[in-house]
Amino acid sequence: MAFLGDPRLHGVAPGSPEFFALQRRIIRERPLVSEVYEIWYDKLLEAAASVPGDPGEGLLELGSGGSYLKELCPTVVTSDVVEGVADQVIDARELPFEDGSLRAIFVTHVFHHIPDVEAFLREADRVLVPDGIVTMIEVPHTPFARFFFDRFHPEPYDDRAAGWAFDQSDAMMDANQALSWNVFFRDRDRFARLFPSFEVGRTSFTPWFSYLLSGGVTRRNLALEPLVPLVRAADRVLRPLDPLMALHWHLTIRKRRR
Repeated sequence: MAFLGDPRLHGVAPGSPEFFALQRRIIRERPLVSEVYEIWYDKLLEAAASVPGDPGEGLLELGSGGSYLKELCPTVVTSDVVEGVADQVIDARELPFEDGSLRAIFVTHVFHHIPDVEAFLREADRVLVPDGIVTMIEVPHTPFARFFFDRFHPEPYDDRAAGWAFDQSDAMMDANQALSWNVFFRDRDRFARLFPSFEVGRTSFTPWFSYLLSGGVTRRNLALEPLVPLVRAADRVLRPLDPLMALHWHLTIRKRRR
C-alpha cells in the first residue's frame, strides 16, 4: 500500500524535524484533516477547562511533534522525545515537574507509543493536581479500527498482547495501537488495582470517514476539493456507525480528590 503514501514524505525520516514540519503543512492544506484536528483539540481543551484552577497554568503536551495545539493554547508546554521540535525534550516515563504541579496532560495519538505506560501513569498521578486529567486522542477498539490499523498501518495493533509494555528502538514506529483499549477497558480491573486514584471518563468517537478519505497526515488525499462538502455530509449521515467504524476516540483519565 506504499503507493497510497503522501509522496512528500518519501525519504523523510519519521520523527525528524522535517517530517513534523511536513505533517503540520499537510494538516493546514487539507480542510478535512484540519477540521478533524480542530475537533480533537476542542475536546482536549474542553476537558482541561474542567479542572479547577488558573486555566492557563499547568498544561503539558506530550509528543508535540507535528501538533499545533500551542497556537490555540499559548501557555501549554510542548514536548517531544525529538530535539528541536518542541519547548522541551521529555520522556513520558520521567516527567520533570514538581508533585501536584500540572492540571492537564494532553496526549494526541501518542499514548500507544509509550513503551511503559505504567511508568507514565505513575508519573501522571504524581504531577497532577486533584481533579487533574490526562486527556487523549487514541485508536479505539472498533471492528474497522482493528482491521485498518492491523492491515494497512506500519504501527502494530495488538489487542491480545498479554502485557502493556513493549520493546522500543524507534519512538515513531514501535508501538501498540490497541494500548488504550487494553489498559483502560480490557484490563480495567488491573488498571483500577494499580491506579486507584484514577477514574476513566466517558469516551467519544471522532469523525472517521472524512479522516480516512483525506489520507490523514501520511497518506494521499482522496477527497479532492469538489468532494469536500459531500464528505462532510457523509460524516454526519454515517455517525450512527461510529461504534463499528471510528478510527479515533477521545478519553480522559481523571485524578480523584482524596
